[in-house]
Amino acid sequence: MSKPIRKAIFPVAGLGTRFLPATKAIPKEMLTVVDRPVVQHVVDEAREAGIEHFVFVTGRGKGVIEDHFDMAYELEDTLRKRNKFAEYDALLADLPKAGATSFTRQQAPLGLGHAVWCAREIIGDEPFAVLLPDMITLPAEKKTSRCLAQVVAAYEKHGGNIIAVEEVRPEETHQYGVVKKGNDYGNSFEITGMVEKPPQGTAPSNFIISGRYILEPEIFGILEKGEKGAGGEIQLTDAMIQLARQRPFHGVFFDGRTYDTGSKLGFLTANVAFGLSRADVKDSLRAEIIKLLG
Repeated sequence: MSKPIRKAIFPVAGLGTRFLPATKAIPKEMLTVVDRPVVQHVVDEAREAGIEHFVFVTGRGKGVIEDHFDMAYELEDTLRKRNKFAEYDALLADLPKAGATSFTRQQAPLGLGHAVWCAREIIGDEPFAVLLPDMITLPAEKKTSRCLAQVVAAYEKHGGNIIAVEEVRPEETHQYGVVKKGNDYGNSFEITGMVEKPPQGTAPSNFIISGRYILEPEIFGILEKGEKGAGGEIQLTDAMIQLARQRPFHGVFFDGRTYDTGSKLGFLTANVAFGLSRADVKDSLRAEIIKLLG
């Protein structure tokens, strides 16, 4: 029987250069989609999937993320005194339990693989999840669970290592990590190969790695070698390719949509999509969109 997935890594040390000047003084993870920071949406998804311990790999200038997941005594006291109990209760509902968050530093921007390796001592010898904080997800209309819960369900079925994938147009595959599809199991499949940002026309499929993973702890020993790949960085995909020679990997098709909030278009689209999914604002937002479209 596979060990349960209790811990998740959130690599939040990135500089957010795709979103300057907005991210000059504010971490990109704290930009809001509707009324919640991007990183809160991702943590919500992890909690929904059963994650108990949230591990943030941070960098300089990211202290506000730690503050966000801490008590805010003055604010909470003010809300109580003003009888704003709905807002007060909402703050407490979002607050992780004491001891359920850990923060560690990635001192240099050496890549996603290096960021994951920085959390090795906190994760220990157990399988874990990785959630890229730029990517936020909404389930398909008839689904209730977001991406990581679907990945965990595939892990409970297959064990080993699981990667969430999505389909893109063939001409876009050179921008992503791409997997090769083996035996099919419905909404999941065996992964028989992976490549990071293949040259156009050479990708083994049009199924891309979409920012949600479950990985076995053996990957830390591979990342420790510090081998650099695309862009001169320590790539997580390269380490997964090595691990796949020893351990099974499966892909799971996420039944929903992922929004890349690190890009301007993705961020704007996410705000519209999440707004339209909210009962308290969807009707008014839809009316405003119709007005704008003339």
